[in-house]
Amino acid sequence: MVISMGLYARVMPNAIMKAKSERRRPFIADQVEDCRDASGLFYILPYQKGYIVNWDIQKTIWDYMFGKDVFNVNHSNTTMIITEPFFNFTSTQEALSEIFFEEYDIDALLRINAGDLSVHKYHRDRPRELCCLLVESGFSFTHIVPYIQGKKQKDAILRVDVGGKVLTNHLKELISYRQLNVMDETYVINQVKEDACFVSLDFNANMTMARSSKQENTILRDYVLPDFTTIKRGYLRSREESTGKPTSGEQLIRLNNERFSIPELLFYPSDVGIQEMGITEAIVHSINKCPEETRPHLYRNILLTGGSCNFVGFKDRVYKDVRSMSPDEFEVNVTLAKNPSTYAWRGGAAISRSAHFPEMLVTKREWEEDGFTICQERFSV
Repeated sequence: MVISMGLYARVMPNAIMKAKSERRRPFIADQVEDCRDASGLFYILPYQKGYIVNWDIQKTIWDYMFGKDVFNVNHSNTTMIITEPFFNFTSTQEALSEIFFEEYDIDALLRINAGDLSVHKYHRDRPRELCCLLVESGFSFTHIVPYIQGKKQKDAILRVDVGGKVLTNHLKELISYRQLNVMDETYVINQVKEDACFVSLDFNANMTMARSSKQENTILRDYVLPDFTTIKRGYLRSREESTGKPTSGEQLIRLNNERFSIPELLFYPSDVGIQEMGITEAIVHSINKCPEETRPHLYRNILLTGGSCNFVGFKDRVYKDVRSMSPDEFEVNVTLAKNPSTYAWRGGAAISRSAHFPEMLVTKREWEEDGFTICQERFSV
């Protein structure tokens, strides 16, 4: 979750967390940084599979965000941009609008897909391009969304139910089965995933390397787990230092083929029983559902956003696979957004400075006159 006031922005978890060592105190959003011992930290999430299901938790997080300790927002002079998933439920949209206008008393609201903001930013940087194929891979799922002249093609949008959460959970299962029970260590293992995993460009070759001797294996590494006294965050040892032997009371995890087999689930979800297309297959399928004359433009403008795109090798793997599956006469170009996790926020910042931004908003006065009807008319989802 990214929130901002003017040019100032903060990134924080959209969750309430509790630790085994401090059960009485809930940590709201970025308060988790104050937690002295994050072992056994567990999350209470307002969202499940990308959709809000616990309004009480979400309201607690928003109250904290808008309170005096974070932004101290003067709601009556505030214009709010809030993102929502594609094909959000109408009841959820109505509740979102009502909460911000009635309870937070904001002056104006724009409810929009994060993908729309990302593509707005992309077209600002490349104004000559007519189309964009957005790949948005986040915490709960991955969306493939073609945009033609700035408008998304709803009948060609595809959702793959694999994101960062599935990867972290599978990594917990593998480590717990092979080495150490970490099923309660979501916070720590998520960091292990971010620090150690990469996307393979040749899965079979990497598997062969992972089975080779220690001297020849360039993939095998030690990950030093945090103890939350001297080591606040774990880290990946270099190949030379990865001897498998802990020093001075350290606790290690040996990572071998887990480093690349975990992100592989983004491309082959069936490996964990999710019977869906992988990202690159979904890209080609989505493009083929668009008008034939737009397909060369879409292949030429594939944009990667979302936290799961941060894996080393992700962009190159998408290009390699799409190039092998696309017609030879089409140019394929894949762009990894600068800081994929916050790219949509940058699009929101850009759109808020555009000349047509006021026309996109619903004001408090319009809400009082027309209610949710005006939101349905103005906010295209």
